[in-house]
Amino acid sequence: MKDFLAISDCSTQELLELLDESSSLKAQYKSGRRDLCLAGKVLAMLFEKPSLRTRMSFQVAMLDLGGHAIYVKPEDIGGIGKREPIKEMARVLSRYVDGIMARTFEHQSATDLARYADVPVINALTDWSHPCQAMADVLTIKEHMGRFEGVKIAFVGDGNNVARSLAFAAGKLGMKMAIASPAGYELDTESIATANGFAAGCLAQTHDPRAAVADADVIYTDTWVSMGQEEEKAKRRQDFAGFEVNAELAAAAPEHAKIMHCLPAYRGFEISDDVAESPNSIIFDQAENRLHFQRALLKKLMA
Repeated sequence: MKDFLAISDCSTQELLELLDESSSLKAQYKSGRRDLCLAGKVLAMLFEKPSLRTRMSFQVAMLDLGGHAIYVKPEDIGGIGKREPIKEMARVLSRYVDGIMARTFEHQSATDLARYADVPVINALTDWSHPCQAMADVLTIKEHMGRFEGVKIAFVGDGNNVARSLAFAAGKLGMKMAIASPAGYELDTESIATANGFAAGCLAQTHDPRAAVADADVIYTDTWVSMGQEEEKAKRRQDFAGFEVNAELAAAAPEHAKIMHCLPAYRGFEISDDVAESPNSIIFDQAENRLHFQRALLKKLMA
C-alpha cells in the first residue's frame, strides 16, 4: 500500500490489518506507552476545506508517533492545482516531506497528487470519497458490536462521499447496509454496483427511512448540506423533510441500535438533539477513533 485514496482500492486483508493496528495503538497510547516510529518524519496537510476533526486528529497522530505536521491553507499555496499544476506541487513536496495528506473538493486532485508524488498520499476527504472517516466508523462498530459479519447499517440521508466509503467498507467486511435517501439524492448506481460486487446483496437503496432502520444495528446520518453546497441549503432542507434521525425514527429500530454521525451535526435538521445525546449515541467514540485509525495509517504508510 503506497497511498490511501479510497476503500475500494484496498483488499479486505489490508483493511483488517489497519483496523487491528488501530486497536493495538489505541490500547498502547491509552496505557501511556508511545511508538515513536515516525521520529524525524514530516507530513504536509493540504486543506481546501476546513475541518476540526481532520486537522486535529492527523496533527496529534503525527506528534504521537514522534513526527511533525505542517498545516497548509489554500491561500498559502494559491489553491491546489491553481497557482501551479498539481504535477509540479506533488513533486516539489516530495522533496521536502515524507507524506502528503489532502482534504480537497475534487477527487481527481487527490489522485493526481498520488500519481506524481514520490511519497504516500492520504485522502482526508474529497467530494467522492472519505475513507478515513469510514475506517474510523467501522472501527467504532467493531468495538460496540464485537463483530463485522452480519451487522446492518442504516444510512439515512444524502448518498454522499461518506455513504459511498461506508458502503465500500461494508462490502469488504461482511456487513449489510441500507441507504435511505429522498428521490434525487440516492447513491449513484455505479457505487451501488461496486459495493455489491464486493459482496452480493450487501447494499440496498430505499426512499423509506423506517424500512431502512427496521432491523438495523447502526443508524448513521450526515449533514444534508456539505461544504460547497451552501447555495442549495434551503432546497435540500425542504427535500430532506421526513429524513431526520429523531426519537420517532429511532423507535422504529431495534432497542440496541447505535446512533452514528460523522460530525459536525446540525441538530434539528438531520438529527435531533435528544437522539444525538441519547445513551445509544456513539458519535463521540467515532470522532475519537479518527485519531486512532489515522495513527495506524500513518505508521503503515510512512514508518
